[in-house]
Amino acid sequence: MKADITTLDAKKAGTIELADEVYGLKPRPDILHRMVRYQLAKRQAGTHSVQDRSEVTGTQAKAHNQKGTGRARRGNNKAPQLRGGGKAFGPKPRSHAIDLPKKVRALALKHALSAKASANELVILDSTDAKDAKTKALLGQLSKLGLTSALIIDGASVAENFGKAARNIPNIDVLPSAGINVYDILRREKLVLTKAAVEALEDRFK
Repeated sequence: MKADITTLDAKKAGTIELADEVYGLKPRPDILHRMVRYQLAKRQAGTHSVQDRSEVTGTQAKAHNQKGTGRARRGNNKAPQLRGGGKAFGPKPRSHAIDLPKKVRALALKHALSAKASANELVILDSTDAKDAKTKALLGQLSKLGLTSALIIDGASVAENFGKAARNIPNIDVLPSAGINVYDILRREKLVLTKAAVEALEDRFK
């Protein structure tokens, strides 16, 4: 499939051939859903922790006699049903990561790219080279391109001036080609790829 190339000044700069096996698939929501769950679960800190009855501070002495008081048969006062006692079956530090085969992860990225292409939400930029790191100037250029919520993917590294100018703009994310991921693609309205990013992605899927 062919796509138009545009410059930062919203001028045409030719066309580019996009691989159908990467950008021409019929998007599968189930695969995209699995990948988003995988990413969000993997980035959870998992540092939540509570104290159980063996960890709370308190005496180990039996609270009262076993018989004759008319009260419950109870050991010490660190039982979970008492105020100040330990938590029963509370959370402990752990990894929330789930497994997802490498081939499914690669396929999910293809489907995310295809979803943007089929919805006409894919923009191909000639390059992100900017003369200076001016946020105001970049905002004007992005408004010409109609980009208010976008993920911009550059080549092996992000152009320095462009990266500095874009980092304070809300709803605009800039990543190198190695950082492209399904969650960031889907959370923004538009996906913007430079020619260098297109080449890097095609090499990645070979």
